[in-house]
Amino acid sequence: MQSVKDKQADSIRSDFLAKRPLIIASNRGPVTFENTETGEVRFERGTGGLVTAVSSLAQFGDTRWIACARTEADAAWHEGHIPLSENQSELWLEFLFPEPHAYEGYYNTIANPLLWFLQHSMWDISRTPIINRATWEAWENGYVEVNRLFAEAITRQVKTLQGHAIVMLQDYHLYLVPRMLRQLLRPRERPAILHFTHIPWPGPEYWRILPPAMRQSILAGLAGADILGFQTRGDGLNFLRTCQTHLPGAHVKYDLGRLWYHNHATYIRDYPISIDIHALQETTELTEVTNERARFQKFIGDDSQLILRIDRIEPSKNILRGFQAFGEMLELYPEHQGNVKFLALLVPSRLDVEEYQNYLDELMAAAGRINVNFGTSEWEPVRVMVGESYPRAIAALQLYDVLLVNSIADGMNLVAKEGPMVNQRNGVLILSEGTGAYEQLGEEALVISPCDVYATAQALHQALTMPFEERHNHAMQLRTVIEQDDILAWLDKQLLAVAELKL
Repeated sequence: MQSVKDKQADSIRSDFLAKRPLIIASNRGPVTFENTETGEVRFERGTGGLVTAVSSLAQFGDTRWIACARTEADAAWHEGHIPLSENQSELWLEFLFPEPHAYEGYYNTIANPLLWFLQHSMWDISRTPIINRATWEAWENGYVEVNRLFAEAITRQVKTLQGHAIVMLQDYHLYLVPRMLRQLLRPRERPAILHFTHIPWPGPEYWRILPPAMRQSILAGLAGADILGFQTRGDGLNFLRTCQTHLPGAHVKYDLGRLWYHNHATYIRDYPISIDIHALQETTELTEVTNERARFQKFIGDDSQLILRIDRIEPSKNILRGFQAFGEMLELYPEHQGNVKFLALLVPSRLDVEEYQNYLDELMAAAGRINVNFGTSEWEPVRVMVGESYPRAIAALQLYDVLLVNSIADGMNLVAKEGPMVNQRNGVLILSEGTGAYEQLGEEALVISPCDVYATAQALHQALTMPFEERHNHAMQLRTVIEQDDILAWLDKQLLAVAELKL
């Protein structure tokens, strides 16, 4: 029997979206086109949860997506309808193609690294960032310009669509677009404007890194939205605090989660993003996953336990301290020597940037030291595998006894949700307070401070020695929490807020 929650979600998707066109805007689109050797053009669908969620909505009404072209084939294709799922749903996709120098400034100077590092609290303030003339040029002729291209493209769509549109803007690339839309459209033309930030939002103290003009433009830009979504309640509160501190003329109501600015109310909500559980379960049945799982089982052996981490190679993921904690655990509790293996599946990320390459060198050296200090001819304590393979990651997640997620700062960290859903060993989740997932999953995980190597070592030992019944109970509760808030629930909550606020 369908639950009240499911019936309400179906009503929102069908009745609501049948009357209201939906426009998604993001830096990256749902598909990437490429030219084949035979001269044909084909596209590859993205694997992210957002693509899956929007695919499910496209069957109910007019759904459109605007993004930047990533390939020459994207730019050549430009716009049109694309199929997204087996149920024949399709959406209309438009690629924007900014001038190369504008995109370079927008993406590689302002969005990455300036905003990304700021929002993950990763700048070494005594040395970086250095905001100079080149930075300002990238801001004015890159970030502002590309945001304007998005706003103009969305405006064109809004003016041609039938019905009161809903615009859903995604992430830190498009902070200026909400205010621009309010300036480009007359009041009766304006859609419901939502913006969701996928990465953390730090407190007002850290936003002082940015010059006042940049900072105020970002805050005023976001204040043009009707609803601002964040991963956690803490992120939303930090945004309100930042506006109260740094946005002249802003009025904040913490109890209502509301910002009042230039005679307009913006509602602040937390919508923790999640995973596509159905697609994840289908992935576990792939032959490639089965083959990878067999290889990992051989690596683990019959009597060993497995500690697993899966991360991009980024300093914010705190990989180095994870290795240090493992080494400390082996020293504190020598009974684990020869009986536990640490597998790290690391995905290359920005390795053309010197800081990232140096970080990779450091963590490989740390893993090597553990193997030298504790390893034997029959036992390799740490194995690091660098590369990107989703089937390999899913296979490993099925087999862990301990999943270590000790990020310094993470918007959510979906590995912490994927792991419990596919794991076959009632594995224990170790979760840092720096992850967005902590708010939802913390009660059923072993929680650590990301910088506390000693406490992490103790948590690893506790997880490896936890009684079966306790492991089982935690694993079951984690799965229940995750199932209740999947990727469709994330999107449904935002649409429901539009209905409840009568936007």
